[in-house]
Amino acid sequence: MTQMKTAKLYRMVMPDHLCPSGLKAKWLLERKGYRVEDHHLTTREETDAFKDEHSVKTTPQAWIGDKRIGGYTDLAAHFGNAIEKDGVTYRPVVVLFSMMALMALAAAWVANGQPISILSAEWFVSFSMCGLAYLKLRDVESFSTMFLNYDLLARRWVPYGYIYPFAEGLAGVLMTAHVLNIISIPVALFIGTIGAASVFKSVYIETRELKSACVCGDSNVPIGFVSLTESLFMIGMAIWMLAKPQFA
Repeated sequence: MTQMKTAKLYRMVMPDHLCPSGLKAKWLLERKGYRVEDHHLTTREETDAFKDEHSVKTTPQAWIGDKRIGGYTDLAAHFGNAIEKDGVTYRPVVVLFSMMALMALAAAWVANGQPISILSAEWFVSFSMCGLAYLKLRDVESFSTMFLNYDLLARRWVPYGYIYPFAEGLAGVLMTAHVLNIISIPVALFIGTIGAASVFKSVYIETRELKSACVCGDSNVPIGFVSLTESLFMIGMAIWMLAKPQFA
């Protein structure tokens, strides 16, 4: 009979605080087939004494056999699933665009029974504009600061960095509703053209490495592809909305 693998875990479980990383560490160990000896640290004093005894700075702490592995991220790395906190990633934007595409397909299906249509393509772009505007509006101050790193107009007129996300969101909403084209088209064309020129100059001419302001300051999304795509979306949508009546 195979003996079950065991691991020891020390984590904070207090009346006013339940350590999330401790719960994740316990779940990960159990998922990997370990029987967990779950030791609760129920007071701050007990937690501090534990950290002093084992010369560690944080909890939770896990042992497999006699070897201390560490906290949740150390456990994940031990099992070959390292959690990347730094480095370039496109994940936030891939997730955003995927969700916007699915929403556009769903909305078009409800609207006209045709998920694959011109309408769904239009809505994908306008939904994406709204989604990207929302991410900027979560922290306008942080966005405007990052924006100043590369935007040509914002460097000459600082308030533009604060106006930009509102303008993008407004254009996206109006284009979604197909109303007030007299406002949405010039706005999208204006901010899209300046954005594209700014990104192209900073990334492809000056070859600077910058994080994208599109998804605000807590992301390591590179600026080039993402911000240029965003700007080209707006330019393309504006041109399409101008030309569309000719095909009616």
